[in-house]
Amino acid sequence: MRDALTGLASAELARATLAQWQAPREIEGATIDIHSCCRVMLLGLGRIDTVNLAYGASAGDRALLEVAQRILEFAEEEFESETWLAARLSGGNFLIAVRESCSPERWQWLAEALADFVSHPISDDANASTLRLWPRIAVMRPAALESPDVILDRLADTLARAQDRHGSRVLWVDGKLFPQGRSSASLEADLLGALDRDEIKIVYQPQFSLEDDSLIGAEALARWDHPELGHLGANALFAIAERADHVAQLSQHIARVALADAAIWPDHLRLSLNVTPADLSSGMFATSLPDIIGQAGFDPQLLTLEITEHVLLADLERAAISFSALRAHGMRVALDDFGAGFCNFRYLKLLPLDYLKLDRTMVEGLGHDTRDLAIFRGIVTMAKALDLAVIVEGVERSDQISIAREEGAAIYQGFIGAKPLDRDAFLTFAADYPSR
Repeated sequence: MRDALTGLASAELARATLAQWQAPREIEGATIDIHSCCRVMLLGLGRIDTVNLAYGASAGDRALLEVAQRILEFAEEEFESETWLAARLSGGNFLIAVRESCSPERWQWLAEALADFVSHPISDDANASTLRLWPRIAVMRPAALESPDVILDRLADTLARAQDRHGSRVLWVDGKLFPQGRSSASLEADLLGALDRDEIKIVYQPQFSLEDDSLIGAEALARWDHPELGHLGANALFAIAERADHVAQLSQHIARVALADAAIWPDHLRLSLNVTPADLSSGMFATSLPDIIGQAGFDPQLLTLEITEHVLLADLERAAISFSALRAHGMRVALDDFGAGFCNFRYLKLLPLDYLKLDRTMVEGLGHDTRDLAIFRGIVTMAKALDLAVIVEGVERSDQISIAREEGAAIYQGFIGAKPLDRDAFLTFAADYPSR
């Protein structure tokens, strides 16, 4: 029931899941339907056939794998408290569905943000090139008891129309370009106001030592509870910021709040911050961040900067210079989401790294898949040879912890340890942890 290439749900599993969600159910003796709690989108990659023709089918497969990983990362970020499904239906067509309540406005903007995320450049070392794919997305709210086949047919028809219409990147099945609600300009204004009113909240994903299971710190994650759109995670939030050309302001806001919060943590706890493309493109990044750290009163030696592959594509050499300067202040650098997408080993050669942070797909099969274990063991062995510590994320089972510990990984994070916590909850968690 899994797609052989990407590991996402297969078309068969997608149909079975939608059928289950759309089926009527009984609550307290009354039969009801749950159609109002289901949202579905179909993402199509119009240029994937061109990639296959230009670079070969293997390049196309690598691009599809990268897109699948980005979809997973996006879904995990935006739907952490909801029931969701990500599937590859065929070729370059991917289905994303959520069972919980979601306003049309939020679903529209999540589709826009996902399209932005998927369209980031993709490095293909095998062909010494950089690819860009331009997705189109069909979105809908299924009607009561609408069958999976009807849902998928309507989405496919709408996606075909969207791919034929210039400027229509996201199209609703009923033909609307935008549902009633906030316009792009209004959302951008909302974001600026939210920054001024300190409405962008930071939550903290605890991190633990694999050696003794002690709490060692947390990763800062941005959240925005918009009054009309509801919960927006970091991907949707930064998509809006990019449209408003305020990514740098948002990134600095997150850093200031997180560093101020972490300054009152127990002295040994580390903070991890994510680095954005806007940070690296700024010539002042390596000098402004130490100033922000100093103003917060935080020890720079307890700060880890996490960077993902797509952030590095624009200017790897500049990134190496910036991180070298920041490491001179005592900060550490982690290459995030390693194992997802292309795993560009050139980064390991050029960047001044301290950690490899493995994507959750690298640990999912531990305990029941010998090939996954062999790959995991090989990555950890390589990291040790390069004097890099290994962080594993997305850990949800005790056997994953045991295997990661036995193989020599250093740190883990995931729901088995704790879900992301707000400032006060994390302080309480940290204070109580030794006695848990």
